[in-house]
Amino acid sequence: MMLQRSPLDPYPWYDEMRARHPVVQLGGAWHVFRYDDVQRVLSDYAAFSSQRGGGGPLASSIISLDPPRHRQLRTLVTQAFTPRAVAQLEGRIAAIAAELLDAVAARGTGTMDIIADLAYPLPVIVIAELLGVPTADRERFKVWSDAIVQGGQAEAAAQATAALGADWFGEMVAYFNAMIAQRQRAPQDDLISALIAAEVEGQRLTAQELVGFCILLLVAGNETTTNLLGNAVLCLDEQPATYRALRATPERLPAAIEEVLRYRSPVQSMFRSTTQDVAFGDVTIPAGSWVVAWIGAANRDPAQFPDPDRFISDRAPNRHLAFGHGIHFCLGAPLARQEARIALGALLARYPALRRDATVALEPLGGNIVYGVQRLPVILRSTENDA
Repeated sequence: MMLQRSPLDPYPWYDEMRARHPVVQLGGAWHVFRYDDVQRVLSDYAAFSSQRGGGGPLASSIISLDPPRHRQLRTLVTQAFTPRAVAQLEGRIAAIAAELLDAVAARGTGTMDIIADLAYPLPVIVIAELLGVPTADRERFKVWSDAIVQGGQAEAAAQATAALGADWFGEMVAYFNAMIAQRQRAPQDDLISALIAAEVEGQRLTAQELVGFCILLLVAGNETTTNLLGNAVLCLDEQPATYRALRATPERLPAAIEEVLRYRSPVQSMFRSTTQDVAFGDVTIPAGSWVVAWIGAANRDPAQFPDPDRFISDRAPNRHLAFGHGIHFCLGAPLARQEARIALGALLARYPALRRDATVALEPLGGNIVYGVQRLPVILRSTENDA
């Protein structure tokens, strides 16, 4: 009998699927679990298309396009996420993280919710400022983001409807259209204005493509970083010695963040569709099939990662697939890494030790795409002896 996937601990299911059903048809789609197969699905855009039909929220963004249009759009938007552009944000990200932790300290409770107090607001503020979104609209931003990512879950859809009304998606599109129209009339020093003005090979982004990119940035810029930060604290809570070591040598944080990305990948799966019959050993996936590439399973594949179920903060090499692979490798990866490094560094510097409040049960996020928890209360320790 096949194991069931647990949202908080999917890894036993991944182990079974890699070993016994590495390429299998379930629920109307094909699923692949091994590292090499997942990498192939994510990389071979000719056989595994990202093109989405219909009018879904990401249908007009680069994540849903194939070459040649994908190449043109990616060239247009890459300028916003070059290492130099991201490095220029370091001071502002550090200031935001400090403000959020100052607010925690001002409460004087010795506790905080890593998600609500740090991991959730930090990327929302950063992305909102990049796009030029007013401060008053940030909360709507986050609700939209959650609803899109967890849109297949009845609870998330109900929450979005309760918070924003039945036509929340139409209102979101209208909001971005209004922002774009305003920037076309009066450009500002923000990402939307830069994308409107950008041109490659004599072409610019269409209005629909601009909206699609705003939605993609809203989702990817918020959800990935929020869950990366939360998952990092979960990992370090399980490894107090690693927490102390990183506090003493913060220059090791980037390698530890890469291990968090592998060990508890914020994005667990990606979808593709086959353009032709594709063979994986003795199994052939027919043309026109949906394929789910299980990144979370690939990143625990023992054929690629020795001792894959152990968190090794300085693991090398670490060729995880947490940000995808190939032409659709996550544009925002440098920003997510920088936000995580700065926020975790600030947390480590302030608190010699912290412990998850074990009296509060962990609640997983809905759906199979993202991995994280809804809340993560921790007890803050002023000295290591308090831990």
